[in-house]
Amino acid sequence: MPGADPPASAGLMAEVAGYLEQLRGEGASPHTVSAYSQDLQAFSQFLEKRGCCAWPQVRVHDLRAFLAQEVQRGQAKSTLARRLSCLRSFMDTLLQQGKVWDNPARLLALPKQQQPVPRFYYQEEMKALLDSIQGQAFADVRDRALFEFLYATGVRVSECVQVDVADVHMEEALVWVMGKRHKERVVLLGQPAIQALRRYLPLRAELAKGPALFINRRGGRLTDRSVRRLLLQRIAAVPGLDRLHPHGIRHSFATHLLDGGADLRAVQELLGHASLSTTQRYTHLSRERLVRVYQRSHPRA
Repeated sequence: MPGADPPASAGLMAEVAGYLEQLRGEGASPHTVSAYSQDLQAFSQFLEKRGCCAWPQVRVHDLRAFLAQEVQRGQAKSTLARRLSCLRSFMDTLLQQGKVWDNPARLLALPKQQQPVPRFYYQEEMKALLDSIQGQAFADVRDRALFEFLYATGVRVSECVQVDVADVHMEEALVWVMGKRHKERVVLLGQPAIQALRRYLPLRAELAKGPALFINRRGGRLTDRSVRRLLLQRIAAVPGLDRLHPHGIRHSFATHLLDGGADLRAVQELLGHASLSTTQRYTHLSRERLVRVYQRSHPRA
């Protein structure tokens, strides 16, 4: 293609290929592997233009020049942060393998970013969405069970679609979920979700062609994209309800738990967050909501 960057040399990309394969083996998501592949390809092409053809030759000024180029190209801070984080991890791996002598990417600070406020539904909005899914047809019964399940457990949609029937233990009201990097955890079910699943499972048994809990009309496992499409269809049927992606149900789950007085570390465990700081953003969200309620309700606010 005219004007396209040439592919990076086999010398640089051989190490990249090995690193990406290692990520897959550690359970990194396909999205993460794809993003890191793009980041390392871009940096490798940049190095070749500077006459650098081996990873031990990389110095901190090469990294600064690369990030400066990305800024000039209009890349967002989030992209710059991901690229530097990717390079840190990659060079750490090469250092552990004895293929470089140091990690210059560790000498640079990650760009500061403003954390976006997670979008979520208020409790009454969540109830309106769930209660709007009525009917005895397979799609209606499945969708009610699906979204009750997402709201009850707070799992990621990628985790939800991987759940099998055998992972669900309704007598104990719990589900085994496989999270990021093959980390297994237990999430809990409430009675509305259990009741919805009990209605759904007999219909599922008539169509299922495998172990998946949530299936399509042909009996195959639902995909992430299918769940997003189904949710948007259900939202459109509720007047005045803002569009929200499935991850917004996860945000709603966490926010409502904290609003109800749940312990932050318990919420961290249920969400499967590796870091408590990731969970803490929901405390800020709850405080903002309290401020809005106060300003709306107090006569001298």
